[in-house]
Amino acid sequence: MNFSPISITFFAYLVIMVAVGLVAWRYTKNFNDYILGGRRLGAVVTALSVGASDMSGWLLMGLPGAVFLSGICESWIAIGLALGTLANWLIVAAPLRVYTETAHNALTLPDYFSHRFEDKSRMLRIISAVVILLFFAIYSASGMVASARLFEIVLDLPYSTALIFGTFATLAYVFLGGFLAVSWTDTIQAAMMCLALIIAPVAVMIDLGGFSATVEQVRSVDPTHLNMLQGQTFIGVISLLAWGLGYFGQPHILVRFMAAKNASVMPRACKISMIWLIFSLSGAVAAGFFGSAFFSAHPD
Repeated sequence: MNFSPISITFFAYLVIMVAVGLVAWRYTKNFNDYILGGRRLGAVVTALSVGASDMSGWLLMGLPGAVFLSGICESWIAIGLALGTLANWLIVAAPLRVYTETAHNALTLPDYFSHRFEDKSRMLRIISAVVILLFFAIYSASGMVASARLFEIVLDLPYSTALIFGTFATLAYVFLGGFLAVSWTDTIQAAMMCLALIIAPVAVMIDLGGFSATVEQVRSVDPTHLNMLQGQTFIGVISLLAWGLGYFGQPHILVRFMAAKNASVMPRACKISMIWLIFSLSGAVAAGFFGSAFFSAHPD
């Protein structure tokens, strides 16, 4: 293992995450606290934890990678996600917070569906639980792969070792502090992600001599990377924009709405979340777009 300044900083970050889990553990007194943080998340934590939990490794690897390979035409995904996120905040957030509490203080979505629609057969509870379990196993696996690749590169570890290491670090603070630990660590990670995605494109532009010079470098790599409609059809654009529709049913986003202090925090949380999202998505697209210029100018 290479104990470089980067790897030391990375270990320090993991220690901080576990420490946050320990602090959250002290605030976790009962099952309600463990599952939903006692419904006491403020606007900032609600907003940023929504963003980080949803975007995760995809924001730092998936979207920049797509733009790096195909150009600015992949930014239609980012536009769709921004529109979907805004609609989710405006349409779902506050009503879900109110109804989950009035529906026998439901702590989970399957529990909420069962009480909200007075399902005596419990089929709604069973079906929704199975759907969440099945698809979130796949979603969680993708997050573990993203973290393992990061450990593999930063710490120079074999992939299998990196996978175990990353999984252990994540499970440690989740088991210790439950939902509060996840929400607090997501808030910290959201701030770090946004900062990194702003700094990286700016650093590349400075390195390559400014915005215009960097765009020209991208053009020299592949002129089609500057075309928003390159390789796209009307149906293709609509399909990319439709990514935002997924927000309305993603449990890890909806439970943040359920855990908010009250419905009145939603307008402020929406503003914070959208500002974070616009900066982060713009930075991710810029990182992938200018990344092609950077690696072209620095082939080593």
